[in-house]
Amino acid sequence: MTETESIVLDHLRPIRGAVDGLRDDMREVKGRLGILENQYANISNRLDRLDGRVERIERRLELTEA
Repeated sequence: MTETESIVLDHLRPIRGAVDGLRDDMREVKGRLGILENQYANISNRLDRLDGRVERIERRLELTEA
């Protein structure tokens, strides 16, 4: 191995470590984003059900929008 190759490898090792650390961080971010998406979907479904219930109540009471 030449001295130039050794210098290049010495610089690439810390870069590899940094990239691996970012990869782990991205995995955590993706996991948290998945949890948030799931929570948003649950809230959205609940709001849709509530909207349907309010519409049925308004029809029963013969309420109209102004």
